[in-house]
Amino acid sequence: MILPPLRPFGRSRVPVCTGEEAARFDAMAIDELGVPQPVLMENAGRSAAQVLQRLFPGGSVVAVVGAGNNGGDALVLLRTLAAWGRDVRAVIVADRSTPESVLHAWDVPSTTDEALGEAGWRGLLAGAAVVVDGILGTGARGAPRERQAVAIRCINESKRPVMAMDIPSGVDATTGATPGEAVHADVTVSFGFPKVGTLLHPGRAHSGRLVAVEIAFPPMDEGGFSGMAVTPAWAQARLPGRGLDTHKNAVGRVVVVAGRPGMAGAAVLATRGALRAGAGLVQVCSPSENRGVLQGAVPEAIYLDPGDGAALEDALAQAAAVAVGPGLGTDQGAEALLTRVLDVGAAPLVADADALNLLAQGRPSAVSAVASRRPLLVTPHPGEMSRLLAVGAEQVAGDRLGVARAAAEALACTVLLKGAPSVVAGRGDPVLIDLQGSSDLAVAGMGDVLTGVCVGLLAQGASTRHAGALALYLSGRAAVIAGRGRSLTPPDVLRWLPEALAERGEGASDLAFPFVALDLDRAR
Repeated sequence: MILPPLRPFGRSRVPVCTGEEAARFDAMAIDELGVPQPVLMENAGRSAAQVLQRLFPGGSVVAVVGAGNNGGDALVLLRTLAAWGRDVRAVIVADRSTPESVLHAWDVPSTTDEALGEAGWRGLLAGAAVVVDGILGTGARGAPRERQAVAIRCINESKRPVMAMDIPSGVDATTGATPGEAVHADVTVSFGFPKVGTLLHPGRAHSGRLVAVEIAFPPMDEGGFSGMAVTPAWAQARLPGRGLDTHKNAVGRVVVVAGRPGMAGAAVLATRGALRAGAGLVQVCSPSENRGVLQGAVPEAIYLDPGDGAALEDALAQAAAVAVGPGLGTDQGAEALLTRVLDVGAAPLVADADALNLLAQGRPSAVSAVASRRPLLVTPHPGEMSRLLAVGAEQVAGDRLGVARAAAEALACTVLLKGAPSVVAGRGDPVLIDLQGSSDLAVAGMGDVLTGVCVGLLAQGASTRHAGALALYLSGRAAVIAGRGRSLTPPDVLRWLPEALAERGEGASDLAFPFVALDLDRAR
């Protein structure tokens, strides 16, 4: 089988910034390090022009130009394309000084939105091969004002291919929210680094293909940004290694505690996930009613009877990592089993599903008490996150990075918040943002597989933060390789995990430019 191209293309280090962080970094580069602001604008506009020329090589280009640097970037793009022989035109939707120095005396035809009128808008944009959105930048907050909102509506109604400069106008660069009109871009060229709002919904759906380009910013240290993109190169650099002279106990002993009677499937999927991730020995603790299913489905795993306290405690004491929760139930028996798991050993622990529902009853101190004794990774979906922190579901959905960071502090552990996208937050570190996930993974049982992959990686020496992000990457990439679309099932992901683990390289891109740091397909 020929595997699909490795996507996204991305360097091993791709910071992701909020609007505020981007503004601070821009000011620091200019005011403290002496990077000339015109140099940044020139590089941004020229890089965007090169991307546009590669993706849309023919026809006229109309840029809708707003105030400030975003509009200036769009004018540099037009001037560059004009110098290359393209037919270009600007529509100014803000009060800008004339003549524009960034045009370098090139005659770039322009008009204003006020001069065009509604009929003029429709005619001008209908004739364009590409429309460039340079209206609002990363500093915009709230709904666009009426003048800009009209321009955004006209762009969207034109049905022409749209390239957005840095971020689609109307999308909040920090949260991804669209409080008013927002451009639907086919491609967004982000300057320096992608913005958080282009990776979070609904902003992600407005951004189309996301290309981040280097424009001569200085290097940014770890404390200067909120997020880090989990690219193929990032993941490959953090996969646990394995020595040539080793044995099954040295490459990861795992205990999986899962599956109440009638829920053997959850235990099977989690156990298979741990094995596929490379764990050397997996023991699975589940009620005796599930034993036949487990030993038939996963004969390589060692069965543990929860009623055999001595055997369970011995396994927990020797484990390199433990997972608890998938299909466990929340009755008194499940609670007693969870307590036993938490009290024995100090191995890294993955707590998922019903383990989180039980821990939520003593939130958040119950979780932080566990984290004080051992490395802990919790993997809540938004509903479980709401219960753990006692916050509304709207807050979780509206500020995924902020909630994940707050949870990591309040719970004193690593938090993998599932969703679109899933993110991994550790205390004091940038949030790791998954780029592989898609709606294809919205299937019962995927969380069980994810838990298994997390614990398998933990047992091989990955940190809780890296294990969570790697598990998301590997599961998502395996889903892409499977190619099942909405017919994807958890066994498909398990089938293709070995191929995802074996892949190497930064990924494929048809943009053969050295200044491209990230090339991410539109959301699926």
